[in-house]
Amino acid sequence: MTPRQEPERYTVVSADCHAGADLRDYRPYLASRHHGAFDAWAAAYTNPFADLQAPEADRNWDSGRRLAELEQDGIVAEVVFPNTVPPFYPSTSLTAAQPTAEEYELRWAGLQAHNRWMADFCSLAPGRRAGTIQILLGDLDAAVAEIRRCRAAGLTGGVVLPGVPPGSPVPELYSAAYDPLWAVCAELDVPVNHHGGSAGPVLGEEPAARAVFMVETTWFSHRALWHLVFGGAFRRFPGLRLVLTEQGSGWIPGVLDMLDYYHQRLVGAATRASTAESKFGAGLAEAMGAGPRAVWERNCFVGASFMRAHEVPLRERIGLDKIMWGSDFPHDEGTFPYTTEALRTAYAGLPYTEVAAMVGGNAARVYGFDLPALDALAAKTGPLVSDVAQPLPTPPPGATSPAFATGGSVRVW
Repeated sequence: MTPRQEPERYTVVSADCHAGADLRDYRPYLASRHHGAFDAWAAAYTNPFADLQAPEADRNWDSGRRLAELEQDGIVAEVVFPNTVPPFYPSTSLTAAQPTAEEYELRWAGLQAHNRWMADFCSLAPGRRAGTIQILLGDLDAAVAEIRRCRAAGLTGGVVLPGVPPGSPVPELYSAAYDPLWAVCAELDVPVNHHGGSAGPVLGEEPAARAVFMVETTWFSHRALWHLVFGGAFRRFPGLRLVLTEQGSGWIPGVLDMLDYYHQRLVGAATRASTAESKFGAGLAEAMGAGPRAVWERNCFVGASFMRAHEVPLRERIGLDKIMWGSDFPHDEGTFPYTTEALRTAYAGLPYTEVAAMVGGNAARVYGFDLPALDALAAKTGPLVSDVAQPLPTPPPGATSPAFATGGSVRVW
């Protein structure tokens, strides 16, 4: 038998991109009863985000430009998270706090408008965009109905799980109150995505507050992992899948070691072992089932975004079938227009099969992309395997992505 020849180019699926409508273009996606409130809100809104201002803003909603720029960068498909500010929000929805009771109706209407827009946007590029579904946690019946509606409308990128910072007006994520949400996601094979930056408390705008945000933001986002693990969500719903996106990946082996340690000590109460921590673990073994590492291996994935070179040696401990690369397009910290260079920085010298899985194959499996169809597109536009194999001696001039930052080390979290 003749050995299968390696393709000339990689098929790259970005598991972390962002998009949204121009502000006033959300209006047709709102119920007419909200149009007056929307007009008033839009007239008063001042956009504070540089990447949502001309001339680059229309990368978020101009389908033709977006496809052209992603293809230019070697990317043939994308998982699309929200980016622009949805109706009635003070900021992007990923970073906004849980709404108050008074805010809830309009905020929910705004997210539903975004979901409707996202379905239309993805339909402009069939098979190449897996749009995500936004929900709120204050009304789980409404959230479940919206997931069903959006999945039927063609959104295949999974649910964006809202952050639940300490002190939020909804239960912590370990609560069994969320079982209707986990149930519908398992039933419909809808991944649950928890995106970086979406679960921290409001810190303010002082220089120290911004620094603290940068240090702590990924830790708050990681909390979804141990909440769902210790809360037993994966025991009750074995088909549930969790994706941790844009939170790095180098922290995962150490955190799994830590979670396994606490699991073993805490469940001592169930095994009659005497440990200092066992009094805290009564009932935990029955509630959560398998240990944290087993849950990770069966149910969890990482949208590693632009995986950094110092994280790559940990790929087997993380799981080669778990890692999904992402470009973070169109953010300033994303790899555009230097994606090939970013891949060289991380993956030069690795076997083809490993790189192919991390940059496209895993995401295609998790989000249901037709990989052979994407292979045909990538045969024309994907990064050359021979180019990615070559180490990058120096970062491209003008590159702003942390993918090219020097001096990095494996994160504690």
